[in-house]
Amino acid sequence: MSRLMRFLLNGALRTSAGLAIISVLAGCAGGADKPKPTELGPNAALINVRLAWNTRIGPVSLPLDVKVNAASVTLASSDGTVVALDGASGQDLWRASAGSAIAAGAGTDGRYAAVVTRDNDLVVMEQGRPLWREPLGAAVFTSPLVAGARVFVSGADRSISAFDAQTGRRLWNYTRPGEQALALRQAGVLLAVGDTLVGGMSGRLIGLDPRTGAVRWDVAIANPRGTNDVERLVDLVGSVSREGDVVCARAFQAAVGCVNAARGNLLWSKPANGSEGVHGDASSVFGAEGDGRVTAWRRSDGERSWTSERLKYRGLSAPLSIGRSVAVGDAQGYVHFLSREDGSPMGRMPTDGSAIATAPVLVGNTLVVVTRNGGVFGFRPD
Repeated sequence: MSRLMRFLLNGALRTSAGLAIISVLAGCAGGADKPKPTELGPNAALINVRLAWNTRIGPVSLPLDVKVNAASVTLASSDGTVVALDGASGQDLWRASAGSAIAAGAGTDGRYAAVVTRDNDLVVMEQGRPLWREPLGAAVFTSPLVAGARVFVSGADRSISAFDAQTGRRLWNYTRPGEQALALRQAGVLLAVGDTLVGGMSGRLIGLDPRTGAVRWDVAIANPRGTNDVERLVDLVGSVSREGDVVCARAFQAAVGCVNAARGNLLWSKPANGSEGVHGDASSVFGAEGDGRVTAWRRSDGERSWTSERLKYRGLSAPLSIGRSVAVGDAQGYVHFLSREDGSPMGRMPTDGSAIATAPVLVGNTLVVVTRNGGVFGFRPD
């Protein structure tokens, strides 16, 4: 099956800026030939994990990013709810409304929280209190980054803008010229590494000066190929794996690679056919391919350490490296724990039966996952 046939284009939306936004389901989505999810065997239960708490937000259809800050997590639902939770108890620290449906969020530094609405408004709150709202020139699907009293926004038009977190004043805007007019309705890459702002632009990582927006370096993880705009789509997708100055990321349906963000040089790039982000540790990078294979790449050189086919066609999320296991969610609402050493099953936990909406995160000793139905679950090892 061609790469083009692996996409489900839900009525491409063309913005006023001439940008076509497409929604994509990885793998052979839809149709009579969709493979059946691999049946699950008995729960291995080699690790003892229990449900510590459970709470709810609204339904999650946005490309959610769950932000961890100290002992709390901040997240958002499609209906406009923004909430900060205590990671140990699951209790609300605060809960607020963005005033309209949310397209991307949430970003936070623990004081300020930022989301982008479907009306393309950047909304910033301070401890749950609405602070300011600023219209943007393009759709946004990547959670804003809040750092250094600034809010950074990566637009689907492949622009990056900086705003003063207190006042909302726009400080600068960077746009990479000559980009294709097709983008994913999916979270991209935006993070701080030392004093460098690192963002994804098509298949490239770009290092910017966060004070001015000046380019410090520009490195390709994957280059566009193919005969049409869809086949040439290689946007970098979140989440990423960062260890020190090294950032490893996935280029959509093209490659996984690692970049030294201090020096601005490519360490390695390997072909890979997935649509969700990666995670890792000091020795490995983990990711789920479009067909549900879970793969470990050596962080040093990108060679494959192992591949597990036990979760094929189960609609996997981006993973989380946690202790001696790799946690990954599936479209049936299970959280699977695989051995970090060889990918063998170590256990699984159910949620509410709806798909896991984003990569699991770790808050202290609590693993937090969010489902499409708005369930928020905190799991903890005994």
